[in-house]
Amino acid sequence: MTTVAPRSACAAGPARAPRLRADASRNRERIVLAARDAFVEHGADAPLDEIAKRAGVGNATLYRNFPTRTALIREVALLVKNRIVAIAERAAAEVPGPFDALERFAHETVDEKVGALCPLLTNRVDLNDPDLVEARERLMAVAGGLLERAKAAGEARPDVDHGDLFIALSQLTRPLPGTSCHVLDGFVHRHLQLFLDGMRAPAPTVLPGRAATFEDFHGDH
Repeated sequence: MTTVAPRSACAAGPARAPRLRADASRNRERIVLAARDAFVEHGADAPLDEIAKRAGVGNATLYRNFPTRTALIREVALLVKNRIVAIAERAAAEVPGPFDALERFAHETVDEKVGALCPLLTNRVDLNDPDLVEARERLMAVAGGLLERAKAAGEARPDVDHGDLFIALSQLTRPLPGTSCHVLDGFVHRHLQLFLDGMRAPAPTVLPGRAATFEDFHGDH
């Protein structure tokens, strides 16, 4: 009688492990994105059970990936900064017009609702965390480069700086007291365009005060 040898663990392992790693990675990403949305709506104390439900995972999966709320908040902060860096890099690479690239970056960045997350990103994480510092420095370099290109081309007024843009991006996506985030969503891009039009050269007026820079925020935004 012919005996069929069982599959060895070595033969089975390579076929299964990548799939498990991919599943775990997708679960982790879903948790972080769900946490971002929950934090936008409810603040840093959003229920973790609700975050797990939004992500479509069990509570055990959430806690296995993020054993503490602080760990989850740190991951959201890193996600948001890296997503904005990617937005800036795509705009720089894909949009030939300097001011057009700046506009695309600004409009895509407000969709990340960075203003609503600002207290979370600055008050609940270690700003000296090496990964966050690296992401922040990359953001300053690539986003700052977009504005400098527009200024060098004579398309952006010379009396604005990077901080001016990030104040607008933050304030336009920060909920007003007594209102819902969703109420403002329909107006954000309209008001952002009003601001961007004011950044164009030639400037019709002289701005009071001085331009805001990244250094004014110690890299927190």
